[in-house]
Formats: sequence, structure tokens, C-alpha cells
Amino acid sequence: MAEQHEEDIHLDEVYSKTETFIQKNQQPLTIGIIAVLAVVVGVYYYFNMYLPPLQQEAQDQMYTAQKHFQNDSLQLAMYGDAQGNLGFEDIVDQFGSTNAGNTAKYYMGVSLLRSGNFEDAISYLKSYDAKDEITAAIALGAIGDAMSELGDEQGALDYYVKAANARDNEFTTPIYLMKAGNLAERLNNHGEAIKHYKRIKKDYARTQEGRTIEKYIARAEAYVN
Repeated sequence: MAEQHEEDIHLDEVYSKTETFIQKNQQPLTIGIIAVLAVVVGVYYYFNMYLPPLQQEAQDQMYTAQKHFQNDSLQLAMYGDAQGNLGFEDIVDQFGSTNAGNTAKYYMGVSLLRSGNFEDAISYLKSYDAKDEITAAIALGAIGDAMSELGDEQGALDYYVKAANARDNEFTTPIYLMKAGNLAERLNNHGEAIKHYKRIKKDYARTQEGRTIEKYIARAEAYVN
């Protein structure tokens, strides 16, 4: 019973101190609670009220820009047309927080690469947050292509390897392993080239790259042996 009484005293002391603390700090605590509620309400509003219509508008604008891209009308795709449809650049600027705005970064980067604006292409492609199986690798590979065009071949090789390892599939992986192998040979790093080529032979023999890989292995090994 003594132990129980002592425990009750301790609990009473805790409650008393808690009540005193709340009374002394009522205003700061109230402000803190209001601040937390404001954040919660703000987050809810952003994701449930503000973002969905913005995403829909961005998707509507993306449709025409993607059509121009598919038709190789890259200037219209990037900067918009005479009908008032936005290009990828403006979609990124106005809707960058949406999924469509993020996708526009990818298209803008690839369009700039194809137009010969390699430095800006790299900037857009690096800002792209890839979610899917294919563009995750292609964006990295496109950065490699841009670096190669700018003369940074070691940087390009690093990005081709990143692209090959970004997603494991029979479409993008052997393409970028082949690019990495070819560039490694050009840099006289034949051992690394052989490593990339043999990975194609082992894991992707049925792909287009795999069906011709033996001659690349033989060519690289000729410099090593």
C-alpha cells in the first residue's frame, strides 16, 4: 500500500507540473497548435484542391506540345505555337510542380539535345524526376550524349553506365551497355569495354545488340591480348 501511495504522489506531481507548464505557456502552446493546424490544412488544400486542376490544365497543354514533338516540330514543341498552345518550356515554368510539368522537363531536355543545345539539355534532364521504366534510363543516356557532344567523353561514359544500370530491361540496358563499350574503346579502356560487351552477351543475347556482340568482344580483346 505504501508503494501504491508513493506512486500516486508521483503521478499527482506529474499532473500538477504539467498543468502549471500549460498555464505558464498557454499562449506559445496555442500558437504552436495553430501553426501545426495551418500546415495540415495547407497540405490538404494543396494536394486535394489546388494541385488536381493544375495537373489537368498541364496535361491539356502537354497534349499539343507532345504532338509537335512527335512530328519533329521541335521549336513549336519547346516554345509553343501561333494558336496559343504552350511549349515544354512554359509548361515547366507554369506547372513544374505537377506530374505533367515534370514530364515536360524530360521532353524539353530531349528536344534541346536534338536541337544541338547541349548544356541546357543537360540542365533540364538533370532536373527531371524519372518514375517509369524507360525514361529513367533514357534521360541519363541523353545526358551522356550531350556530354559526349561537348567533348566530356569520360563524363559521357559514366552516364551511359548509369543509364544501363538505372533499369534492368531488354530495351534500354543493352543499348547503353553498347554505348558504354564503344566509348570505353575510344578512350583506350578496352578492359572496361570487354566487361560491358560480355554483359550484353551473358544477359541480353537475344537482343539486337546481343546478336552482333561477338565481333565487338573480339575487337576489344585484340587490343588486350
